[in-house]
Parts: sequence; structure tokens; C-alpha cells
Amino acid sequence: MRGFLASSIGVTCAAALALPLTPPALAATARPVPASEAATTARPGPHAGTPATTPAGRRVAEPYAAGSTQSLPLEPLTRNRATPSAPSSAEQGLPRRAVRHFSLVGVVWDDPTAELHGRVQVRTRDAGTGTWSGWQDVETHNADHAADPDTPERASGRVRGATAPLWVGDSDGVEIRVRSGAGHSAEQTPDARDLPAAPPLPSGLRLELVDPGEDDGASSGDEEESRAAGAPNAETSARTEASTANAGLGATEIAALSRARAEQEYLALDPGGLTEQQRQAKPYVGPRPGIVTRRGWGANEGLRESGFRYTKKVKAAFVHHTASGNNYRCSQVPSLIRSIYRYHVKSMGWRDIGYNFLIDKCGKIYEGRAGGVAKPVLGAHTLGFNSNSMGIAVLGSYGATKPSNSAVKAIARLTAWKLGLYRVNPKGKTYLTSAGSNLHRKGKKVRLNVISGHRDGFKTECPGRKLYGKLGSARSKAARYQGR
Repeated sequence: MRGFLASSIGVTCAAALALPLTPPALAATARPVPASEAATTARPGPHAGTPATTPAGRRVAEPYAAGSTQSLPLEPLTRNRATPSAPSSAEQGLPRRAVRHFSLVGVVWDDPTAELHGRVQVRTRDAGTGTWSGWQDVETHNADHAADPDTPERASGRVRGATAPLWVGDSDGVEIRVRSGAGHSAEQTPDARDLPAAPPLPSGLRLELVDPGEDDGASSGDEEESRAAGAPNAETSARTEASTANAGLGATEIAALSRARAEQEYLALDPGGLTEQQRQAKPYVGPRPGIVTRRGWGANEGLRESGFRYTKKVKAAFVHHTASGNNYRCSQVPSLIRSIYRYHVKSMGWRDIGYNFLIDKCGKIYEGRAGGVAKPVLGAHTLGFNSNSMGIAVLGSYGATKPSNSAVKAIARLTAWKLGLYRVNPKGKTYLTSAGSNLHRKGKKVRLNVISGHRDGFKTECPGRKLYGKLGSARSKAARYQGR
């Protein structure tokens, strides 16, 4: 073992995991497209039957910038088109329209503390076939995925309330309706006057249409716009410097390690932080799984806030589902993660993607929030319990759908390794101090399973009933991977 630690291989392995894994800066940026080039660089125009003279039609004809967000304010809708005299504040939306290409939708509003009590439904048009989908529900209860209260990220002034994102695939048309809790049923009730008034919808409702762009890490137009406006590029330089410091570590995937090698890695990562007793004791660290890095899924590092934020240690892992639907192929996952990343940062106002890791239904593991996969990166995943924990999101919706065995196995493999680096038994219990949630008051010391579901820290359906039911199996498997 000492020979390994002294070797250059051991040092390189330890350094790779201790440093944040962000890609080298890319020089390519989006730029305005000259009129002479627009015909060849623009996305296809609207399908037949959509008037090109409408505002939506004009948007489609505009040059397309890879990686973008269309933000459309919602409008009051009338209850009955035959009597459109009184628009209802309890129902908003947008009629069917053509838009630029997008693959993920969500709804945001001004106040991050406000909740949307009601129903959000969207229909989208497939960009390849021109076929419209049926109405799809968007998960409205998403406030529990957030930075902790009284943290700089939460108090930045940029944070908005939002639904969960919904993956719809490559689309170029949309229709949306948002109804408050009682708004859609009161008109059918004879004694509607005796019912409580429908809760008002949050102010500033906007439909967010996210295009993940191509898998090349190229910048969106945001940085180009700031330069054109004369904004300083010191922040961009800082990102470049942070990425350059990781030159040579910008691989698209971190290779798997055996348990013996992972235990050696554990000793090499923090030799000064271990007591003599800890150094002599047998380490229980699971094999390191292969992990797709941010470069591997094509993260545009110019989107997120510069720098990294850390907590002290990792004592627990909270498992989530993204509630973004199960209608994705595993080959589409890089695009799906880029979409969620952009939605978290640009639409919801977070500093980076909220989760520390993401897992797809094929069992592949992806790096989430930047800062280094072996480090205790502070996330924004479990409101009230982001400190001293990590957040793992399984891509999909698992209220009624069982997670794949591959995904459950990936949870076990990831937690066996990462929790092992912090000397934590995945089958054990731990205490975390609540920063405030709707389930545990601020300052309360809460006893939790080391591998917990989101609903253990916050009153929520996440990670879905079917996935939550598999956490016992994940704990047992993770402990076995650690050799316990």
C-alpha cells in the first residue's frame, strides 16, 4: 500500500478526485448570424398550417442559437369561448403556437416562497412528425428542491418559484393551461357560491422552453450579449482559470476502480485529516463506479456561477427523482441533463444544477454540481438539509413506475463509494441539523437513515413511492459493496 501511495499513479488518482472536474474553457461562443447566413443556420420553419405572420411564426424564422431558453409570459384564459367577457385570474395559459425548437418545459413565477396550488398541463408538437401530443401534467410541487434558507444562493435575488421540468423531446409547438386548485371544477357545481374561492395563481407566471443545444459544450448567446453590452469579462476569465487548473482532468468519464484501489485512494485523498487510529483501521470503501463528468454530458461552464461551494463532510445521501417523465432514451440523457442544468440556472436562478449526481434508467452515473466528485460539494436538492449531505437524482418519475434494477444498483454503488470516503455506513443512522423545512423546524437535530429519500427531510412525494420503496435494497447492497 505504501508503495502505491508513493507512486505517481496513486498521486495522480488522488489529485484527480480531489480537484473539481470541470472542462477546459472553450473559445467558441454564439454570435449573431448575418442575414446572408440565416437561411442555412436557422432551425426549420413552422409546419404547414401555422401562419408565419404571427409573433410565434416570426420567432421560428429567427436564427437559432444552440442552447437557449424561450421565456413566454402566460395570459388569462376565458372559461368559455362562447362568452369571453371575463378572463379568469384562476386560469392562465397560451393557445397553440409555433416556437423555436425546445426539448424541456417548465413554468416559473416571481416569488420562490409562493406555491402553485393547481394543475399545469402542456401539449407539444413533435418537430420531426408535426404530431401534437395529448395533454401532459407538469409536477407543480417543486419548492422542496432548493438551496437552504438564509444561504447566499437562496438570498441572491435571482431565485424564482418553479414547477419541476418536463422532458418532451425535440418539439417546435406548444400549448399550455394553468388552473388554480378549484378553478376548473367550480363552474360544474350548482352550489359553487358556497365553495371557497380558488387559490390565486402566483404572479409572474412564465412558460420556459429549454433547448439543450448540441453536445459540444459551446456557449449560449448569454455571454456574447454581456460582452456586446460592455459588461466586464472578469467572471469569464475566472471560469477559464478554474478550468485550466484542471487541465488533463477534463476526461469525459472517470474510470471505475476496484474496492482495493478505492481503499488506497481513500488513504491518499486526505492523509493529514485522518487520525492514526483511522489510518490503522480497515477502511470500508466501495469500488468507485464509472462517472460521466460534466464535460462528458456537455456542460456549458459559462452558465453557472464562478467558484465552488463546499460543506464540511458527507454524512447522508438524499435520493430524489427529477419528476421530468420517463419518456427518454438513455442516449438522450446528456441532452436531458443539459436541459435541467439550464432550467435550474437560467429559469430558477440557482448557481448551478442542484443535484450532486444524476442516474439514468440504464444505471449510468453522472456528475452534477461542479466542485469535484469526491468532495463535499454543497448542493441545492433537499430544502433544509443540504449541509453535510449529497443529493442523488434518478432521472424520471417514480410515483407509479418502478425504477429499473440498474438504477437501484447504481444508487448502491455510488453511495458505497462516496459515503465510504467519509467513513459512513450506508445501513446506519445519522443526525443532521435542519435549516428549516415543512417537516422539521430550523435547528432541530433529526435522526435519519444515512441513505434517505427526499420525503424524509421534507413533506413531499419525492422520490416517488416506487423508488422510495427500493431504498432498503439500496442500503443493503451499498453495505455489501463496502465489505460490511
